[in-house]
Amino acid sequence: MTSVAEIKADAENSRRWGWWYVAELRLREMRGYVSYVVTSSFGNPLMYLLALGVGLAHLIPAGIDGVPFLVFVAPALLMSTILSIGAEEGMYPVLGGFKWHKIFFAIHATPITPGQIVGGFLVHLTIRFTFTAGVFFGFLVAFGAVPLATGWLMIPIAILGAFAILTPLASYSAGIDDDRGQFALIQRFVVMPMFLFSGTFFPLSQVPDWLEWVGWVSPLWHATQLGRTVSYGLNEPLWLTVTHGGVLAAYAIIGAYLMHRAFVKRLTR
Repeated sequence: MTSVAEIKADAENSRRWGWWYVAELRLREMRGYVSYVVTSSFGNPLMYLLALGVGLAHLIPAGIDGVPFLVFVAPALLMSTILSIGAEEGMYPVLGGFKWHKIFFAIHATPITPGQIVGGFLVHLTIRFTFTAGVFFGFLVAFGAVPLATGWLMIPIAILGAFAILTPLASYSAGIDDDRGQFALIQRFVVMPMFLFSGTFFPLSQVPDWLEWVGWVSPLWHATQLGRTVSYGLNEPLWLTVTHGGVLAAYAIIGAYLMHRAFVKRLTR
């Protein structure tokens, strides 16, 4: 029989390490789709690099902005991959935790707080993003697309970029009762335009003037430009580089605040 002292000790551990318990739970849940995580982590970068970075590069022998096309596009491929995962994780997994399997309610029935649930959710994704970005970066180094010395900085940049899109979407997903096509609309009218018009395959300056605003508000463009800066030394004003980091941090911080507030409201109503 469990003693009162043991129950109190368990409650105290939950209050102290609740965020890690949530992260551990989600990492264990990944065992159900670990083959997808591993396959996508290895298959996607190889496919992108062969089809776009190598195949398409032969059609652009002069490169872009004075650098080979593969070098130019490599940071964008890494960023778009991680940010796309971030967008996915901010939608159905969040709504599912409240509506279908209700795991967030089950966790909240313990001494674990909504803030710890959010923290554990983000810690788990940090681990996943790091793994996928690390594998992708390894392929980029093997293809000679990025330098090892400074290129590794693209990994934390990609993680910050993923949180910049994940947390606002998660705050929205936590506040709705059902998906009636909203997520499909977000994919088509937010995620896809972000991928197409964020300077991924060509400089943003080549986008029509009336579409340039998409890049300026897009976390992907800011993350990609930072990635190019640390990868091959993109020549741009210092104020613009600082702006890229500031925009990503603002999206992530404000989004995390809204996400926490939405979780608290949903779990305590």
